[in-house]
Amino acid sequence: MTQAFDIVIVGAGMVGAALATGLGREGFNVAMVDRAPAPAFNPEAAPDIRVSALSAGSERYLQNLGAWDHILNMRATPYRRLAVWDETSHPLRNLLPRTSNRVEFDACGLNTPHLGHIVENSITQIALWHTAATEPSVTILAGNGVSGISRTDEQATVTLENSQQLTAALVIGADGAQSRVRDMAGIGVTRNQYGQQAMVISVRYQGQVEDITWQGFYPSGPRAFLPLYSAGPEYPGESLASLVWYDSPEEIARLKSLSNEVLMAEIQTNFPTELPHLTHIEDRANFPIARQHAKQYSAGRIVLAGDAAHTINPLAGQGVNLGFQDAQCLQSILKEARRAGEDLANPSRLASYEQLRRPANRRMMLTMDAFYHLFSNRVPPLHLLRNLGLGTARALPFARNQVARYAMGIDDELPAAIRQLASRLPGLKQL
Repeated sequence: MTQAFDIVIVGAGMVGAALATGLGREGFNVAMVDRAPAPAFNPEAAPDIRVSALSAGSERYLQNLGAWDHILNMRATPYRRLAVWDETSHPLRNLLPRTSNRVEFDACGLNTPHLGHIVENSITQIALWHTAATEPSVTILAGNGVSGISRTDEQATVTLENSQQLTAALVIGADGAQSRVRDMAGIGVTRNQYGQQAMVISVRYQGQVEDITWQGFYPSGPRAFLPLYSAGPEYPGESLASLVWYDSPEEIARLKSLSNEVLMAEIQTNFPTELPHLTHIEDRANFPIARQHAKQYSAGRIVLAGDAAHTINPLAGQGVNLGFQDAQCLQSILKEARRAGEDLANPSRLASYEQLRRPANRRMMLTMDAFYHLFSNRVPPLHLLRNLGLGTARALPFARNQVARYAMGIDDELPAAIRQLASRLPGLKQL
């Protein structure tokens, strides 16, 4: 059996489901394909191990799609402050005031009620599946993987693993960092594997839900705290949080081998003193860290979005925010192509998408790598430089707030000083 669509989206994660909703709202006939079944919300379940810091820009986009209220009705935690500090011990540190190694961003200084929300990835995905399902022109094909894609001058044909065929003017690959669609399109990637891995740990702690997310930087990598929500009446006075511990693969392997009780003690000892007292580990997982960028964003009748096109160092949780920006841009370009009566796979339109998104994605890659290279070392001059930099950011709220506004999705450009620093980092010219 063959079904005809305007657009087939492969991958129904957060970015794919957002695209399906947005394009469906514009009247496109869309198929959204994913091997996984429809996600379901269980309010009694432990938090998803995967969480994201959704920016103000992403919040606005999700509101426009009709998904934000669904997210708030499930679980989302606003954060009003974001703190960064240097935890490296070194004699040079004694040359500077203790406060010079810390900078804090506050929503009050930006005239906004919050900096963003910490949301479990599954919650965002569930909300977007719901909005996609309510669009009459969107067909969700869950439980179906893609076995092949063929292309002619007139259309693309997507063959599913159950032998069903879908034809479309355009196929969007939103199927993640290991994208099969990207491989089928013959699009290569540039990839840099960092010398660190990350362990993510969902924990309960004593105290009310915090309104701050923070990262303490060590030579072996940062250790981060992301607040979640109250642990509920069965655990009075306790709340949930997501912790991230970046370290060498060997150290992460050692931590992974520990019992929950021993791991909790290691966390309490090795995390910054700002960490509340932990009472329980709910879940944990570890993953490698890599920066990856597709060599091109489109090929023929196939175009990439989200992690299929780019992955970044997850230091600030910006990956999904970039993916949502891809989705908004691509949706706008396809709307203009249809208005002009053009083929949705018009090469000039898809080139415009890449010309708009590649520089923006690259800027965020450069910024995250600037932090990575500046903090993940024990070189004394760099230790002094980063403490001076944090002190300067603390003393110059205007510059500090410019960085915050960029990270929140309010401004489109980084401050010039950050762009200049990032452009001097090694190995980034090819991005």
